[in-house]
Amino acid sequence: MCLVNFHLQSHPVYPLVVVANRDEFYERPTAVASFWEDYPSILAGRDLLQMGTWLGVTREGRFAALTNYRDPMEKTGRFSRGDIVRDYLANDDAPLDFIQKLRNNRSDYGGYNVVVGDAGQLFHYNNILDEMNEISPGTHSLSNHTLNTPWPKVAKGKKLLGDIVLSNPGELQLDSLFDIISDRTIAEDENLPQTGVGLEMERLLSPLFIKSPTYGTRSSTVLLIDKDHHVTFVERTFQDGKLHKENRFDFTI
Repeated sequence: MCLVNFHLQSHPVYPLVVVANRDEFYERPTAVASFWEDYPSILAGRDLLQMGTWLGVTREGRFAALTNYRDPMEKTGRFSRGDIVRDYLANDDAPLDFIQKLRNNRSDYGGYNVVVGDAGQLFHYNNILDEMNEISPGTHSLSNHTLNTPWPKVAKGKKLLGDIVLSNPGELQLDSLFDIISDRTIAEDENLPQTGVGLEMERLLSPLFIKSPTYGTRSSTVLLIDKDHHVTFVERTFQDGKLHKENRFDFTI
């Protein structure tokens, strides 16, 4: 997962709005979102190589999402980062207790950011910076550095989501939310971050929606939790940048 835009606790209808893209190599085997057979409470897509996930929600309302920390010099960890989201969703640890466990074992994984909690309260943790934040009400965005780092895609995603939320105090339209993370505009060179991957790769990774011959946006997800605890989870999957399938799930916590 490379971009998670979300709005927390300040919309009159939706305590939590999440609009996210998962970027990955096209060849990596992946299952579309579903309730898992081995963890029936978890709704998420699934990485079939390591059996973890990048974003999910449970029937009880627990939510988690993860992005990698971009640093080509960073060592690979002992365990898959997708285990982190799965483990939070599969258990009942309080968010701060879960994050403390992560801090105690921060070198077990490659660099990552994780957001954990529910529609009432969210926390962010970055293992490279050993940074933990209780997330304030409002609009936020997370890519591959840390929370709200003003990379072009982060700033754009945060603004677009904030504008929609503020201008629509009633029901939000799914297509409008998906439009946010469909933006394929490459950022201007002078605005690109310097993360050690080279200018050509920085350009390729700069849009909200990424398309290249071998790597790009594999899925987009919109998650809405309303004040009546109704969950709407919609995943759109892509093949070579083209829409392949849409899955929608509705349930009440």
